[in-house]
Amino acid sequence: MSVEKPIFTDPTVLELNQKYRTQWALHSAEALLGWDLEVNMPPSGSLSRGVVMAEISLMTQKHMAEIYPLLDETRVGDLNDYELGVVRILKRKQKYYTRIPPSLLERRDRVAAEASVVWREARQKSDFKMFLPYLEKNIEIKKEEAEKLGYEKHPYDALLDQYDEGLTVKDMDQMFSKLTSALKTILTKVRKENSRFVKDSPLVEKNYEVDSMKKVNKKIIDLLGMPKERFRMDISTHPFEENMSRDDVRITTRYEGTDFKSALFSTIHESGHAIYELQLNEKLQYTPIGVSVSNGFHESQSRFWENVIGRSREFVSLIRPALTENLAFVSSYDDEQLYFYFNEVRPGKIRVEADELTYNFHTALRYQLEKKVIGGEIKASELPELWNETMEEYLGVKPANDAEGLLQDVHWSHGSFGYFPTYTLGNIISGMIWHNIRKEISLEDRVREGDFEPIKKWLYEKIHRWGAAFSPQELAKRALGEPINPDHLIEYLKWKFE
Repeated sequence: MSVEKPIFTDPTVLELNQKYRTQWALHSAEALLGWDLEVNMPPSGSLSRGVVMAEISLMTQKHMAEIYPLLDETRVGDLNDYELGVVRILKRKQKYYTRIPPSLLERRDRVAAEASVVWREARQKSDFKMFLPYLEKNIEIKKEEAEKLGYEKHPYDALLDQYDEGLTVKDMDQMFSKLTSALKTILTKVRKENSRFVKDSPLVEKNYEVDSMKKVNKKIIDLLGMPKERFRMDISTHPFEENMSRDDVRITTRYEGTDFKSALFSTIHESGHAIYELQLNEKLQYTPIGVSVSNGFHESQSRFWENVIGRSREFVSLIRPALTENLAFVSSYDDEQLYFYFNEVRPGKIRVEADELTYNFHTALRYQLEKKVIGGEIKASELPELWNETMEEYLGVKPANDAEGLLQDVHWSHGSFGYFPTYTLGNIISGMIWHNIRKEISLEDRVREGDFEPIKKWLYEKIHRWGAAFSPQELAKRALGEPINPDHLIEYLKWKFE
């Protein structure tokens, strides 16, 4: 019997991994508290929760200082790919925690915890003025963070890099320019030809019982093979995925009582995130690289499962029994009608409900505003008006109120500036995955039969098993054969909609 070779053999890297376990534990506790804040915590708990989150960040910063001497001694000449990844990730953490002072960490986490609760109420009341003071604080914190971290050309570069290593304004300007131009052409053609994709479906206005839709979503996560002993699903204002470890992965969804595909695809989308976490290489657990490589790659998994798999004709047929069993009104519609309802092209105001052709206009809008506000070109108070103007320019629609506009997303309450562009990166990488996986697997056959294991295995071998061993661009080259670029997403959208 052959003995499997260990991933880590270098004595210094082994010691670094051992020391890092404390930091991993702190992150796990922080993740659990973050999940609880969104799902269970009463609103008045925000102040004390902010203190707790800030203290954990300070503990993490102090603990990192204990690793630096050993990290500085590490010789990289003879390290394997995984070991080099450990050193790379720890060096990135070293840069962050040595440049960001404890006072800024404390302020960042305290304000974010308070802001997230205020955002929830402001969104409910559609009152931007209620949220504005907290938004201004978060923007100032992020500007300060960018200055401390340093950048070559634009302060927003420092924030983009926190979510996708090496990502810059120049990169995103080029990708958005190419992508939005192509999307406008496809969208114009689809509208001009009066395609079935642009026909309004009566299902958009159909009301459903929340308990019935919960049963549908339960069937969906069973079909996707989500492991009951390692996974759970709850409800929150804004759907999200969080992991405490690869054996404790959680998602949330939301139910609004109408247009059932919104709840359906929120569940599939977050399950895509969860599959990535559940399939991370077990041998990398508790180490600096036992995480996803980047937000862009993480989003590629959710968008692949949501769009390429979930909105396919084959998936419609697969889930029809679950739909008709729990939503009686669905039985009046055939598979083709459901397919075009799932893929309806309708420029709208809400990002998370956007179709594949218009979604990236929503992220382009947020990218442009974030870039300008972090660069000091505009003020926070100007954002609602600029948001509405840009939405009308990109999609021809204008929010009727703040809840439909700037307050629809939770991200700015968390101070997550630099996050939104990674949604488009995810779409781009999902297009690259679609281009490559079809060379080896018949997606249509596997989905039709509900056999998702070959798809999961392919994703594991190409992406999940590496964790964060490589930078996003390096992983793209190794796993998908080329650097990250929008060509294959454009190819996919033409294939589907034209």
